[in-house]
Parts: sequence; structure tokens; C-alpha cells
Amino acid sequence: MSSPASVAESPLLAMNGIEKSFPGVRALGGVDLRLERGEVLALLGENGAGKSTLIKMLGGAHLPDMGSICIEGVEMQFSSPIEANKAGIGIIYQEFNLIPELSVWENIFLGREASFGLVRRSEERRRTKELFEQIGVSIPIDVPCSELSVAQQQIVEIAKALSQDVRLIVMDEPSAALTPQEVSRLFDIIRDLKQNGIGVIYISHRLDEIFEISDRVVILRDGEVVGEASIDQLTRKRMIELMVGREINNEFPKHYHQIGKSRLAVEGLNRAEAVRDVSFEIHAGEVLGLTGLVGAGRTETARIIFGADQADSGTILLDGEMLEIHSPRHAIQAGICLLTEDRKSQGLILDLSVRENFGLPNLNAFSKWGCVNQKKERITFADYVSRLSIKIPHQEQLARSLSGGNQQKVVLAKWMEKNAEVVIFDEPTRGIDVGAKYEIYTLINELASQGKAILMISSELPEVLGMSDRILVMYKGRITGEIRDVANATQEEIMKLAVI
Repeated sequence: MSSPASVAESPLLAMNGIEKSFPGVRALGGVDLRLERGEVLALLGENGAGKSTLIKMLGGAHLPDMGSICIEGVEMQFSSPIEANKAGIGIIYQEFNLIPELSVWENIFLGREASFGLVRRSEERRRTKELFEQIGVSIPIDVPCSELSVAQQQIVEIAKALSQDVRLIVMDEPSAALTPQEVSRLFDIIRDLKQNGIGVIYISHRLDEIFEISDRVVILRDGEVVGEASIDQLTRKRMIELMVGREINNEFPKHYHQIGKSRLAVEGLNRAEAVRDVSFEIHAGEVLGLTGLVGAGRTETARIIFGADQADSGTILLDGEMLEIHSPRHAIQAGICLLTEDRKSQGLILDLSVRENFGLPNLNAFSKWGCVNQKKERITFADYVSRLSIKIPHQEQLARSLSGGNQQKVVLAKWMEKNAEVVIFDEPTRGIDVGAKYEIYTLINELASQGKAILMISSELPEVLGMSDRILVMYKGRITGEIRDVANATQEEIMKLAVI
């Protein structure tokens, strides 16, 4: 047993020599990681680097093959998430662990009812209110979690962790679906946790956030620690190089697009309060960036162009000819495709194979007399797997098991086979690691070089500035500004237009 003095001198968390293998795969090869009280540690790495495996062992979902986990100097072994919770470890996964039909307070105390399974309703409701006061937010505690925004659900997860007297909280991609204002509030909460001596492990692909909130950084690659430093000792460029294992001269690939004639033109689009008198055009070979705050009307505009929603008024023209788009089928037939911001629920059928997902919008090309020529489908898809560097062991792998970057490539492959002339990307790199982002950017440039008209919707301002030939900014359903001199534009210039 550790003495009080040694416990006080020990780090909050020490993971030593952690090794883990799965059939045919070495996930972790001797990882050391420490976390101090009141410290925010950023854990970085590409998808497949070992971050999730490491965190699942800390949370009791996996046991290490070798190595030790010590909490405040005491070695522990967690054979279940319940044991990890009892040790003061709270993990907030990207996919929230909430039951939608239960109320906020019921979710917070689920599984921790009083003696003999009795629920002390009044006490747990009171404690829930106290937790939200401690965090500094106001959320109705009796509504079902299904009625909460993503940001509110995340706060419920934080409150749930705090209700268990945590010493350490892990946050996995916590800002992926948050607005800038919600991210700012999240950071305020994290700073309060720090002040109370709680350690935070923060996982994110958004490097701007890492510099703002982290004290120290640990970088994994291929299951090993390849970099560890305080945040003030690292540059953005160096972080990326450590993650991908090669020198990066440009975060965004250079592009020299030969911009041609107008391909897509929208005039006077309106839909209720979401889209108001929106007009613009995209030229052949052009990447048009469309940005603004969440709720500005960007996605709503894209859905109208794609036929997923109907405009109250306005026209859409392709190569000067007016289109009648009443459904996505009409848009696809006209040569317009949309890669949605939520590829998991709207871009892919997760329980189908990647081959089947590729073939769905292309059945006419692979079918005859109602029968799918699977050999032809496989040969065609194999070509895209090679061209787009889609990392899969075989074509029958389920779509849900792919990384975010590879999922996005499968979605792109199916639309490339349709030979779409107008390609709409809605948040093309959301939840995708740095190396895969570069690959997606390269593919966007390749499409533009082929004369495709590209509409790229993004909340990531560095991405908008780094990839666009021209930028439009929206606010409350309207286009509030256009930036043509992208090379000399700044994030501040965009934000001024985004909050008019």
C-alpha cells in the first residue's frame, strides 16, 4: 500500500508499458502516459494510432496484455467500466452513452439507485440541479435527453461523470458537433474542472483547440508514443508531422485551378426562415467555399440544390438550363451530388458492405434484367479503392468499421462513378484525422482539375481559406459577403461577415 506522502507525490494517472494486441494487429506497443492533477493532456494521433484502445483500457472496456495502470500511486486493474467509475474515472465517448427516452436526471443517476433498487427521486433531482449549478449551466432536468441539443447532451455526460466524484475525465472529440459559442462554453467548464484538481484527457483532430485548452500533448502513431511535450514547445506543423510520420510543407495541397464557365447557378432561393434570397454561381474547375456559423443556412441551401428539401421560390440552373429538382433522384440524374455532413446516418448504410454502399446509386450501371453483376461491381470498386487509397481488408467489410476518412472516400467513390458535374461537400473533413484530411483535400483538387464545380461547406475557417478559390459567408439564411482575394483573406474578415 502506498503511503500518504508517496500518493501525494505520484501523478494522478500513470500508465506504464501498456501493450495490447488483437488477432493480427498490434494496437499498442509499450505506451507510457502520465496525467497530473488539474492538467489538460491532449492525446493526438491519426485514426488507428491506438488512442481508442488506450482509453478503453483506462475505462475498463479492455484489459492490457502487459503494463500497469496506477491512480495516485496505487496500481489498479479494471475488468469493467463500473470498476473504472468507482476509481474516479469518467469517459465521455464521441457517441454519447445516454438513453434518449429517460429524463436528464434519470440518465445521470442510472444504475446508481438507492438501497434495494429504490429511486430517491427528490434527492437525485436536487443533486442534478446542484451539478448544473456547479458547471454553470441551466438545463431542464425532467425532459427526455432526446429533446436536448448535442451540446446539452454533452453537458449531461459531464454532469454524470461529476456525480460519481471523478478525479479524471476523458473527452473524445467533444467539440465535433458544437458551435463556436458552445465550444467556448465547454472550455470554460474544462477550466473549472482544472481549478478543482480534476485531470482531463482531451482527444481531438482540431489542432486550434489543442493550443487553446491543453497544457501538454502526447502523440501516438502506430501504437507507440512518438512525441510528448508541453503545448508551448510544439508548433502546429510539428504536431502534424509527428502524427503522420513525414515532413509536411503545406497543410493544404497547392492547387492551380483553371476556372472556366459557369456550371451551377442558383437565383433567389428561399425556404421559410432558413434560406433567404440566396443567389450565387459556381464555375467549372472552381472550389467555392461556403461558410458561416452553425444554423446560418448553409446545409439548408445544399439540401435544396440536391432536392432533399423544396424551395418556396427560386431557380437552379445547370449549364444555363433551368432544372426542375423535386427529389435527390432528379439532382443525381442532372449530375449533382451531395456528400452530407453526417455520412454515418445520411451518406452510408453502415450495416452493408463497402461494396454494396458503392453500388447502391450505381445499380443501373451494374444491373441487367434486375440482376446485379457483382463481378463488374467488384472490378469497378477495386479501381476506386486503388485510386482513392481506401484502406479496407476486403470489399465485404461493413461500412461501420471504417475510419472516418475511409468512410468519406467510399461516399466520394460512389458519386465519382455517377460522373457528377457538381459536387457538394458538407463538412468534408469532420471527424477525420490530419493525414486523411490531406488526402480528401487532394481529391477535391483533382475533381476541380477535371472541370467539376465544387461547393465546399465548412465551419473550419483554416480549411475554407486553404482550399477555396472564392468564399461566400452566410448569416441567418442570407449571403452576407463574398471574398475573392482568398490568398490575403483572414479568419477575422470571415467572422465579421458571419455575425453581421
